[in-house]
Amino acid sequence: MTEASIDSGDDGDRAAVERDRAELREFVKGLNPSDVKSGDWFSKLVAHALNSYTNKVDWKYFQEKYEGVPADGIVEQRIAMAARYAALEGGLSAGAYSAAVAATIGSGGSASPLTVPAAAVTLMVDLAYITQLQLRLAYDIAVLYRIPLDLNDPDDLWKLIRVALTIKGGELAREGVTKSVPFVVRPLIKQFYSKNVLTAAKALPVVGKYLLQRNVIKVGIPLVGIPLSAVLNRYTTLVAGRHARAVFRNEARVIEVAEKLSTSSRYPRLMLWVAWLVITADKQISDDETLLMKHLVRVVRDEHQVVDEQLANVVDIESSDVWNRLNAEDGDLTELLEAAERVATVDGDMTTREKEVIAELRRRA
Repeated sequence: MTEASIDSGDDGDRAAVERDRAELREFVKGLNPSDVKSGDWFSKLVAHALNSYTNKVDWKYFQEKYEGVPADGIVEQRIAMAARYAALEGGLSAGAYSAAVAATIGSGGSASPLTVPAAAVTLMVDLAYITQLQLRLAYDIAVLYRIPLDLNDPDDLWKLIRVALTIKGGELAREGVTKSVPFVVRPLIKQFYSKNVLTAAKALPVVGKYLLQRNVIKVGIPLVGIPLSAVLNRYTTLVAGRHARAVFRNEARVIEVAEKLSTSSRYPRLMLWVAWLVITADKQISDDETLLMKHLVRVVRDEHQVVDEQLANVVDIESSDVWNRLNAEDGDLTELLEAAERVATVDGDMTTREKEVIAELRRRA
């Protein structure tokens, strides 16, 4: 997005951005230097950004706001709107930042830009705004795809943070979400995401330090601050939104598979054993297979009130145990064969070992 297109943006969008910036400026002013240095600002921002928002925004909210529009269509609109807001904010923040530095230079000051109080506040407002925007965007996308998230659960909260802020950078390349970025901007985007190493550090202050370091790149190139901040804000938000869409849409697909398998099953307990035998057949459990088993166990528990403690305690599943369970059942067991085939393909083509297990299941069922 060019500076000219930013200036011609909708007045309502600009007003919304300025309103949120004003609110976050007050939030930033309430922080102390140690909050920023330690990264504790991020923990406080997460509470500020999500607590009231998640109470208001749910599936019903989107049904009323976008009546009749499929989830994919609403997600695309939310991503586009967030990217537009991010670009507007980038222009406003960079302009304020440049003015603060210029005032210092004009008065004979020689301080580094990041030590200029006004500039430091502007940098933190920009960081807080984009962080809040991307957290809320990822939450919107999770809600739209009906992904169950309990933000009081540390694991679910970390999942949202990781997806929203694209902390696990390898996923971006796998999903191809950077293809949406113009070729000339890709080097900047690559540099911005070049140190995505926080794949396991769930401590929020650590994330806060990381985000602050990453955000400094936007003000590190003299004279081009306004267009660079606008462009980076826009395209990093597009990348974040499309990354969240890829992750949560895929999880919605896996949940749909789990629900169909559970709803149509007359042997839900046995189906879980068969599913786990197929998943572990090649001794390599993919993310999608892990996700499927997690949701399959949950859905079977909710729909059939089946909780299998024996399966939960299995370390190495033996095929003979599954075949003995199969032999103990009467009636047509072909549904288990169909379930096994669906489980084997949830993460792509069947492996050789999965085919062997399914062939044996076909013979027995």
